[in-house]
Amino acid sequence: MKKLLYSFLIVFAFITAKQSYAQQNKLVWYTSLSEASMVSLKTGKPIFAFFTGSDWCGWCMKLQAAVFSKDVFIAWAEQHVVLLELDFPKRKQLSPELTKQNNNLQQAFKVSGFPTVWLFNPAKDPKTNTLSIAALGSLGYPAGAPAGEEAAKFLANANAILANK
Repeated sequence: MKKLLYSFLIVFAFITAKQSYAQQNKLVWYTSLSEASMVSLKTGKPIFAFFTGSDWCGWCMKLQAAVFSKDVFIAWAEQHVVLLELDFPKRKQLSPELTKQNNNLQQAFKVSGFPTVWLFNPAKDPKTNTLSIAALGSLGYPAGAPAGEEAAKFLANANAILANK
């Protein structure tokens, strides 16, 4: 009985901690290019498009844990970019519209590996109401960064791209 109670308490603590983290993480990740573009055009912030395999890509999960979950990244992202997650899962199914959008963007940016991040500015033609994309640059996992310094290296690379826009 004590083992069962102990197991229950561990699971409860894990679920509570995960929910607490989700509530603290204030970042908004859009999945729709259209929505992200509207926010980008309104705020003047470029789009930060994260191409990921959320349920199978180990390096994507590592990037999220080592960079995206850090307070320094959260503060930077809130100030500088509009976040767009472009997922290519294997175990869950996306809507046909979302799958088509993500595949089209993967082809447009010639993404061949995950994780890949592209920074870009959208522009809307008022006559045709079509969206065009001005790519700024791409990022991946910050290879070669010392353990614990991945976020700093990633943000330095991202800031270098934004400085050239």
